[in-house]
This record gives sequence, structure tokens and C-alpha cells, in this order.
Amino acid sequence: MYSKILMLLFVSSSLYSYAWGLTGHRIIAEIAENHLCGKARREIKKMMGKERLAYWANWPDFIKSDTTGVWKQASSWHYVNIDPQVDFKAFEQNLKMQAGPSLYTQINTLSAQIKDKKTSEKDRKIALIFLIHIMGDLAQPLHVGRAEDLGGNKIDVTYFGEKTNLHSVWDGKLVDSQKYSYTEYATLLDIRTKEEVKQIQSGTLEDWLYDSHKIANKIYAQTPNESKLSYDYQYKFNETMERQLLYGGLRLAKVLNDLF
Repeated sequence: MYSKILMLLFVSSSLYSYAWGLTGHRIIAEIAENHLCGKARREIKKMMGKERLAYWANWPDFIKSDTTGVWKQASSWHYVNIDPQVDFKAFEQNLKMQAGPSLYTQINTLSAQIKDKKTSEKDRKIALIFLIHIMGDLAQPLHVGRAEDLGGNKIDVTYFGEKTNLHSVWDGKLVDSQKYSYTEYATLLDIRTKEEVKQIQSGTLEDWLYDSHKIANKIYAQTPNESKLSYDYQYKFNETMERQLLYGGLRLAKVLNDLF
């Protein structure tokens, strides 16, 4: 079954449009790989083989097309919906009160599975692949959005005249509009000093989620339903989008380095 599902990796990538999209997730994974410590790099290679992290970064989205139901329970791992909160304390309390698996709970669960020596080799690899992916989801602000509109999926907009929704704009359209390959974009973004990297990687998982949540609130405020988006929207939010890609990669590296 595992090998059969892995074959989904080779289905045409044009069929998929999830989370950061193909390019965004690969940018985050590539930046993370550039910041792995020696031990983490060696341990991950033992688990994953010769492929770079970017090769696996979109697999948890690819398997959404699986029809066997094997991965049905994983659909809620990609996001955590939360209403606007007045401050970090309220956000953290609300976050911890939510029932069921989510982006928040699953990052901790997957990390524990990877660290547990009793976890099988196959399951550790799957857990690592999911962790690479959903740490990228964490950095996409609308994956820490609101339940009422499914993280912007129910907010209709046009992007350069094309009918779409707010979530899709942030998933891929803003990134892909820049016309860089994922390696080009990772190289262009990954230019912070060691001190700046350390600062970006500081804080807790809850801090990082709150960071994305605050940005989501700004996006909602400035993108009402039926908005017509084009160059002005790119100008307004491109810096934020690039920040989130960089922060996602650096924070993923921090999690992986701590794990190994």
C-alpha cells in the first residue's frame, strides 16, 4: 500500500493546488535544508535517501487524491482555524482548547513519533515528510485563519481578472506571479545574517502560529469579499509573502535540528 501511494508523486503536478502550492513548499524546504546542522543532515539522509527535502515537500498534498481512504484522517493536519484573538494569551488559550487533530497538535505528535525509537522506519519517514510539509503550512497565514470562511476559501476574489478565492491567491498565485523557480527564490530570500536567523528561529510553536494569525487578520481586513486584485495587491503583500516563505524555511530547520 505504501509503495502504491508513493506513486502519486509522479502524477502530473498541474493537478494540485494546495497550501503554499508546489513552488512555495519547495522554497521552504530548500531554505530549511540549507540550514540543517551536520547531525540532522546525516540522520535525515539515513531516513529519506538522496532526495532533497524539496522532493518530498508536497507529498502530503499529493495524497489528497488517494481514493482508498488511508489518509482521510490527515486532512485536518494542514490547518488550525481560530477566530481573531485580542492578544497572545487569548490566542494561546483558544489554541489549546481546540478539540481534535490540527496543524498545531500534529506538529507535536509527528515530532514525538520521529524521536521515538520504537516507531518503525517506514512510519518515521512518513512522519518526517508530513512535518516538513505542515511546518510550511504554518507559515501560510490563512492556514491559521477562520473557520467561518475555511481560511479564505469562501472569500471570492478576482486575481488579474481570474475568478478565484483568497486562500488560493495566498497558496500559490502570489508566489508563482514572481516567475522564479523554487531554487532561485530560495537563494534570493535566504540572505539573513546568523544573528537574524537566530532571532527568526527563536520563540515557541505557539509564538510562530500567533505570528501567522496576526498576518491573517491583516489579510482579511484588506481583502474583503469580491475584491479585484492585481499589481497593487502584489505591491502591498509581496514583502509579507516572502517573509513568510523565509521564516517558514528557517523555522523548519530549527525544528529538524532540535529533533536530531
